[in-house]
Amino acid sequence: MYPPELVAPMKEDLTSVGFEQLTTAEEVDNKINGSEGSLLVVVNSVCGCAAGNMRPGVKLSIEGDKKPDALTTVFAGVDGEATNQARKYFLPYPPSSPSIALFKDGKLVHFLERHHIEGGTAEMIAENLKEAYKQFC
Repeated sequence: MYPPELVAPMKEDLTSVGFEQLTTAEEVDNKINGSEGSLLVVVNSVCGCAAGNMRPGVKLSIEGDKKPDALTTVFAGVDGEATNQARKYFLPYPPSSPSIALFKDGKLVHFLERHHIEGGTAEMIAENLKEAYKQFC
C-alpha cells in the first residue's frame, strides 16, 4: 500500500475531470451491476506509464462529443478491495495495472491492458478509446 499523500495527486488527476473514485467492493458492485448505458472503469497506478500515457490519454478521450455516461476509477496498490472487485468484472483478462475497461449495460465491451498502455502515447490511447466510444456510447 502506498501512503495516501503520495497518491492523492494521482487520484486527483482523474477525479478533477469528473471521475468517481471507488474505494470498496460494494461501490464497484453497485456501479457495474445492472448499470445502464456506458461506464468507464480506469485502474489507476503509480507507475510511469499511468502518469505519462494512461491518465493523459483517458482525459483526452473524454473531450469529444461521444464519451461514457459514467466515469469511475479504482487505484491499484491503494484501494485493494475495490481494485480486486473490479478485476472480477474484467475476466477473462488477467490483472493489469494500469488498465481501462468500458462497459455497456453492465457488460465488458472494450479493454486496454497494461501492454496496450505502456507502449503507446496518450494520443494513441485516446484515439483507441474514442473509437470504442463511437461504437458503444
